[in-house]
Amino acid sequence: MVNHRDRFLLLRDQLAAKGIDVDAVKEKLKAPLVELPSWAVGNSGTRYGTFVDKGAAVTVWDRIDDCAEIQRCLGVTPVMATHVLWDKTEDGNYLPVKQYAEEKGMRLGTLHPNTFSGQEFRFGSICSPIEEVRAHTKAHFEDCVRIARELDCKTIGMWVADGTNYPGQDDLRARKHRLYEGLKHLYDAMDPDMTLLLEYKPFEPFFYTTDVNDWGMSNLMCTKLGDRAKVLVDLGHHVSGVNIEHIIATLLDEQKLGGFHFNNRRYADDDLILGTVNPMEIFLIYKEIVDAQMAGLPTNICYMLDQSHNIENSLEGIIYSVMNIQTAYAKALIIDRTALAQYQQEHDVVMCNKVIMEAFETDVQPLIEQARLELGLSSTNPLANYRAGGHQKHIEETRGAGALTLGGGC
Repeated sequence: MVNHRDRFLLLRDQLAAKGIDVDAVKEKLKAPLVELPSWAVGNSGTRYGTFVDKGAAVTVWDRIDDCAEIQRCLGVTPVMATHVLWDKTEDGNYLPVKQYAEEKGMRLGTLHPNTFSGQEFRFGSICSPIEEVRAHTKAHFEDCVRIARELDCKTIGMWVADGTNYPGQDDLRARKHRLYEGLKHLYDAMDPDMTLLLEYKPFEPFFYTTDVNDWGMSNLMCTKLGDRAKVLVDLGHHVSGVNIEHIIATLLDEQKLGGFHFNNRRYADDDLILGTVNPMEIFLIYKEIVDAQMAGLPTNICYMLDQSHNIENSLEGIIYSVMNIQTAYAKALIIDRTALAQYQQEHDVVMCNKVIMEAFETDVQPLIEQARLELGLSSTNPLANYRAGGHQKHIEETRGAGALTLGGGC
């Protein structure tokens, strides 16, 4: 039987023959990779119901503990994305949350405001035709900037959950003007070292129009706002058949790609475990990002997970997603770009695709496992590491059945 070290050395020699610096690839795989979503470690569900898991996170302290356990198993996830609705103490304070996260070896990342949970948002938030609601939302944005300062968060992830359900319900151009006015209020309130990430979604919770419905509208708003506003791409927020990697390439070239919410979908916003439905999509997205980096384009991108674990164990779903991210990223890093450039110059479309597929079909696990060993992880298999670590047994014994749901996603 070939042991791990021999498998790694064999892969290293094969890649070196193509001029690929394996040590440089390995260092990239050891760097912090993706923010963990605090809201994804608790129970979540659909509009129709929630399956409750024993031991699911209920309090913010639970969520930090769970994210710290995920980091123990993976070694590349030391940041937890936060949401103003849920990631605070019972008396409404946020600073103790930051302190507890630091005690657990975590830091807090992107802060997400609320524009969807509350009776006042029946007709929208900053796009609402009701002036009092718009004023309330703007005040909330100001408070979010204050919270971001307290938590030392430099990124605000904005999902505007506004839209209409029926033709004639509202003046669509007026809603566009309100959208910009509200976002401008948030943007101007932010510190100079903060970045605004504007998410888009084709539908839900409204179904006739969505005020930030696609990457074009997000990019339009961000361009009007300024250099510190960038587009946030949620992989589930596209209609079927959209070529997301093409969108990524365009936003990279325009220097307007700011972040991701990673998940997988079959139809629309399914929020499934990343890499389980279309693993090649994430590989091709990373290809465009690596290409842009090699071309010298700025790629200061905030990577986050945003998934809804309805039937699977939430922590295992997150760990599995990050493992799939590592696999896709590693494959994107080992593309034989010298050969690809030559075939592109020769217009040899078959060989161009073959180079891409050879990288995608390469077993990169020996390389990833070596990176995990060098990170000092107790196991090269994060899922097995989690199952053997005792955390799941502990939380099931100490937390009970957990809350029904954390509410909507982002």
